[in-house]
Amino acid sequence: MSPAIPASGVIGVVGAGAMGTGIAQVAAATGHTVLLFDAREGAAAAACDSVRKVYASLVDKGRMDASQAKEASARLSALTSIGGFHDAALVIEAIVENLDAKQQLFAALEAIVTDHCILATNTSSISITAIGAKLAHPQRLVGMHFFNPVPLMQLVEVISGLATSASVADCIVATAVAWGKLPVRATSTPGFIVNRVARPFYAEGLRLLLERAADPATLD
Repeated sequence: MSPAIPASGVIGVVGAGAMGTGIAQVAAATGHTVLLFDAREGAAAAACDSVRKVYASLVDKGRMDASQAKEASARLSALTSIGGFHDAALVIEAIVENLDAKQQLFAALEAIVTDHCILATNTSSISITAIGAKLAHPQRLVGMHFFNPVPLMQLVEVISGLATSASVADCIVATAVAWGKLPVRATSTPGFIVNRVARPFYAEGLRLLLERAADPATLD
């Protein structure tokens, strides 16, 4: 199996929402230099500040060493453009769930990063094959689907599209393990694993509610 991305490898994260911020928090805490970008002005910097406050809170609760928090905070920084990802070993996309937006972002990233950089999408259900369809090197694209809240949820779906290199998927599995996560492999089928299972489960709950089988609190 391919080794995990070493701690010296720079991790890029695109999207400073709840998912992207959580991913940045985990990656920085495990030793990586993390670069965070968001198209919204000031959002990435605000997210970095938020993560540093989380580290400080963990120190106060005795769940993180003060020196580790200081070092992790120093490894985290905001970018004002994706051009700063040129030396990244891995760039993880955590933006809006829109195929066109993701395709455009990865096409732009492909023109910036090195040939050895892995590109990962945190999509929860969009086809990895479709996202990578317009890339010159779709073999480097893989799904790395975290669950919210990222720092607390162990599960990570590692999804291979039709073109995804086996060594790329192996590397992401190993990296997820190094980050303290529990990776599961999936192929790019509708909903992958978790959402494929969950949707019928939710729908059955709604049917039970419509049938007045129980009150909403009980069904929850």
